Amino acid sequence: MFCVTSTEIGAIMNITKGGLVLFSANSNSSCMELSKRIAERLGVEMGKVQVYQEPNRETRVQIQESVRGKDVFIIQTVSKDVNTTIMELLIMVYACKTSCAKSIIGVIPYFPYSKQCKMRKRGSIVSKLLASMMCKAGLTHLITMDLHQKEIQGFFNIPVDNLRASPFLLQYIQEEIPDYRNAVIVAKSPASAKRAQSFAERLRLGIAVIHGEAQDAESDMVDGRHSPPTAKYVAAIHPSLEIPMLIPKEKPPITVVGDVGGRIAIIVDDIIDDVDSFLAAAETLKERGAYKIFVMATHGLLSSDAPRLIEESAIDEVVVTNTIPHEIQKLQCPKIKTVDISMILSEAIRRIHNGESMSYLFRNIGVDD
Repeated sequence: MFCVTSTEIGAIMNITKGGLVLFSANSNSSCMELSKRIAERLGVEMGKVQVYQEPNRETRVQIQESVRGKDVFIIQTVSKDVNTTIMELLIMVYACKTSCAKSIIGVIPYFPYSKQCKMRKRGSIVSKLLASMMCKAGLTHLITMDLHQKEIQGFFNIPVDNLRASPFLLQYIQEEIPDYRNAVIVAKSPASAKRAQSFAERLRLGIAVIHGEAQDAESDMVDGRHSPPTAKYVAAIHPSLEIPMLIPKEKPPITVVGDVGGRIAIIVDDIIDDVDSFLAAAETLKERGAYKIFVMATHGLLSSDAPRLIEESAIDEVVVTNTIPHEIQKLQCPKIKTVDISMILSEAIRRIHNGESMSYLFRNIGVDD
């Protein structure tokens, strides 16, 4: 299991060469907390920049110091207004490019639109579009964390470092759940079984998978190619040809594969946004005898009424990282806990700036992690 102590980081964090500039591209002050933590760990001041919205809602960026010939790191955490967040980033990247920065590295802990990375009927692969826009604006490198699908890295024609938050979540389980040895790692759907297996193998725990009609299967109907043509065109082209029809899916009654009776259930996923599927999973686990239920996720979007629903649910605790600011949600729901991942982001920045290998940050990371 990968783990870096604060002592190790403290000994090496301030060893950075000159020519590093750290910017926050957020106009929303509540989104700058992570940037300040990273700057503090690196022992540098935040770069001077103004990012604000004009009365007509246009975004304006004014860089107030020289970036010529420097490594510029732009930290962008996603706010509720995700489209404004994207424009702030793109405009700042382009401003640095036209100001002759040596390299422009985006630090985007949560990559927006990452759920839209597959073709859904006649939709579009929006994360590919966003990747192209970032590269065209002038981004030369990307640091992100726990992409929804690892294949998103292939949408970029620049280096991408997809860091993992699982070491910090595993550490939280070991240190903050006293009887975690009596726990079972739960995948709320078969789609998240690989992540659950990774956690279970590292903690030497059992695994359970929830399967059935109550679950929202993201993989259903993701590909528009299964959409049949209208009947008149089939008859016109192949009047005598009968194409076999794919049998429609029918989900079985909800089932828990694995024993959770008298155990602590720890549900793991990468994103917690709409909490309905997590609440349904928690109810099912309670019915099967789990006496305590935790939810662990990297990105806590917690949209809409999520805090209230969690507070009223059978879930005992929701643990997310600070890739996305959620201080307001924590005030609404004391069950929400935060794990700080600024340590690994600041170390990634230091290593890239100093030209050091990044392999140290990917120790013991497998293909399925």
